[in-house]
Amino acid sequence: MTTVLIVDDQPLQRLGFKLLLENNPDTSVVGQAAHGAEAVRLAAELRPDVVLMDIRMPGMDGIEATRRIVASGGRSKVLVLTTFDLDAYAYSALRAGAGGFLLKDALPEELLAGIRAVAAGDAVVAPALTRRLLDTFLKHAPDAEGADDRVDPRVANLTGREREVLQAVAEGLTNTEIARQLVLSESTIKTHVSRVLTRIGARDRVHAVIIAYEAGLVRNDRPRRE
Repeated sequence: MTTVLIVDDQPLQRLGFKLLLENNPDTSVVGQAAHGAEAVRLAAELRPDVVLMDIRMPGMDGIEATRRIVASGGRSKVLVLTTFDLDAYAYSALRAGAGGFLLKDALPEELLAGIRAVAAGDAVVAPALTRRLLDTFLKHAPDAEGADDRVDPRVANLTGREREVLQAVAEGLTNTEIARQLVLSESTIKTHVSRVLTRIGARDRVHAVIIAYEAGLVRNDRPRRE
């Protein structure tokens, strides 16, 4: 059973999420919050598996709330709900430690799948959606390409194969897609991904994407595979 804290300043939105999650046998709503400060307090008190976090709220917004929840070192993962017109906030939310993103108008099955994925520590909610979101979000990331000739120390010690894996992760590819691209078994790719995350100090795949872009391994304007 995955426990969820719903954070949204719109009562009807919270009610809709609550009805969906309570009618699903694998999820349970343990609390609701209308703003960031309340979310931080309830996350510490209730220790939910997943915090379903809105971005724009009065007072403390979802970005700062995410930062504080992640920094607390608690067990809760944060799944941010956003829309494309909020892309200016998305990179900041990623940097704050959000474990994944969903659009606010996501289908019920997408929301449930996203919650399960983030609870399991997998930041990839849906690969196709991840690629589209990254295309938009990472326009706001600093382009490290050409900014500094020095190799980012976080990726300096990666092997050539590990760099290839990290670049593929940054392009939003699944383990299956990476295995096909590199002509390796999926179990081998899983091992590579786990090792890469450890070596670069990434919390999860989303954090790994940020590091890859900041290190200049993937340029913001580089065409991504569909």
